[in-house]
Amino acid sequence: MCVERAAEGANEADGPFSAACAWSVYGLRLQADHPLPGVVGAPPAPGVDVRVWCGSRPSWVRRIPEGDRRLWYASPSRDARGRPALTIWELGRGACLQIRYLDGADFFVDRNGSRVWVKWSERVTRHATVSYLLGPVLSLVLRLRGTTCLRASAIAVRNEAIAFVGPVAAGKSTTAAALGGRGYPVLSDDLVALGDRGETFVVHPGSPWLRLRPTAVDALARAAGIPPRLTPTPDGEYLDLDVTRSGYRFQPGPLPLGAIYLLDERGAHPGAPCVDPVGGADALISLVANTWTTRVLDSGMRALEFELLGRVATAVPVRRVRPHADPARLSRLCDAVVEDLRAVV
Repeated sequence: MCVERAAEGANEADGPFSAACAWSVYGLRLQADHPLPGVVGAPPAPGVDVRVWCGSRPSWVRRIPEGDRRLWYASPSRDARGRPALTIWELGRGACLQIRYLDGADFFVDRNGSRVWVKWSERVTRHATVSYLLGPVLSLVLRLRGTTCLRASAIAVRNEAIAFVGPVAAGKSTTAAALGGRGYPVLSDDLVALGDRGETFVVHPGSPWLRLRPTAVDALARAAGIPPRLTPTPDGEYLDLDVTRSGYRFQPGPLPLGAIYLLDERGAHPGAPCVDPVGGADALISLVANTWTTRVLDSGMRALEFELLGRVATAVPVRRVRPHADPARLSRLCDAVVEDLRAVV
């Protein structure tokens, strides 16, 4: 059997699937052969967008000749032995992508973004593997299906989605959590999938969790007004906040994108924290710089992304948030955003 036909058919692994293992995330309906923690259960609906097999890899991968394996991407971040933290190969002349993390998590994604196989070693926990799946892997799946994803967290304000955009450690999750503690439902964390409706854009719900750094907890408790109940991740690096409990709310349905807030690097900005409007080329450049999987885009994907984000920057109000370096000012940052939202939403 040729690789292309194997990727399209893959009937050898079409089960077992059931409605009990169906989920909805980022606008995709997923069906898996095992439960996946942290993913919202989808209501009964016809059709499946993505099927996920856990603990296995496609059997036809072993039959791929070495010449049909091409390096697509290797991350600049490397361990002491020079091994990249993330490597992606193109297999079978483009029929499939293999995504391998240094800790032993292995993913195979067909080129249509409709089938995912997940394999992990003893060195990586199931929790970490699911985190890879819900973040980088599904961002690639969405890209393959034509959806642009922002590095952003989002909340709901008066039936519109408000996205906080920024690089790693910019404070996206912390800001969303602080505003969530003030009663605004949380829509998505770290990844915002943009549904293109032409002149408007829709943000689909992610998972009902916010992943926070321990250093943000004290400031969050003061800004939110309530002490959040947090669960340490197995690796101890982060704390998970379940936004279906402890006074928080999760927004389960998609909402139109109402505004974008670009988070600047923390510093002693004069007057910080403050919010200023930004538009034109500055807005577009900032959005392009904060998309997922940007380093693995081909020319066609990049052109589609640039065109869509150009329309987003024109149709949606974009603001720049200048946080203060002092985390104790998180509450004042929330005040500034809420005040600005009165003019935007």
